[in-house]
Amino acid sequence: MQLYRTRHGIFLRSPNLAWHRLEEQDWDALFNRPNLHAHLTDLATTLPATEEPTDLLAPIGSQEVWAAGVTYFRSRTARMEESKDAGGGSFYDRVYAADRPEIFFKATPQRVAHPGQAMHLRSDSKWMVPEPELTLAINAAGEILGATAGNDLSCRDIEGENPLYLPQAKCFKLCAALGPCLLVAPVPLPPETAIRLEILRGGEVAFAGDTTLAQLKRTPQELAGFLYRDNTFPTGAYLMTGTGIVPGDEFTLQSGDDMRITIDGIGTLSNPAA
Repeated sequence: MQLYRTRHGIFLRSPNLAWHRLEEQDWDALFNRPNLHAHLTDLATTLPATEEPTDLLAPIGSQEVWAAGVTYFRSRTARMEESKDAGGGSFYDRVYAADRPEIFFKATPQRVAHPGQAMHLRSDSKWMVPEPELTLAINAAGEILGATAGNDLSCRDIEGENPLYLPQAKCFKLCAALGPCLLVAPVPLPPETAIRLEILRGGEVAFAGDTTLAQLKRTPQELAGFLYRDNTFPTGAYLMTGTGIVPGDEFTLQSGDDMRITIDGIGTLSNPAA
């Protein structure tokens, strides 16, 4: 079941590809409804079909967005490379193998870009990349109810200068994007689920890469458990699970680049850089 938040309300897309407009319009309440998948399955059989909606918004209400780092081997090597001159390279090698994952705050809802909305390139960074990530939707009870696609826009030079600069490298205006929908499912996506990144520049492919969830070192349940350990989220939270796709060191985003993140079962999240 796919939930879409739009300027015209909340819409459900059922597995048979039919669209339904929900009478419920409180995103936070719906996000935290017990047995949400079963509830949506019932609605798909009773609500009338409607046309495909337009004007998509990010599938977020008042939820915070957090992120996990160094969960793929590729992100481990990239973080070690960018921070080696600052003496921080070993930190990322050690956290990759540690019992405790790296988890950090990413964005408030106001800092989350909608599908199609421009994401912000920091004026004080010269080395920025998108990070395509499966993003878990977790309700207030700590239960994973589904997932969406996320873009963890990052400043590699700021973080590489000193690991203590991570908040500035990660959290700024329109630093994250979510969408195009929230996939609500009773079971996690399978390991063979593909994640793809394509960056277009002037209509041409400037970078393309892919990975699968099989390369994710930690389980979604493990990451969600650490996020909710000794913490509370009254309306739930989103958790980006890390990236396994990092462009080469010679690549940085430019204004006008089109970042396209595709995850099987969820769809394509597209945002320009500006």
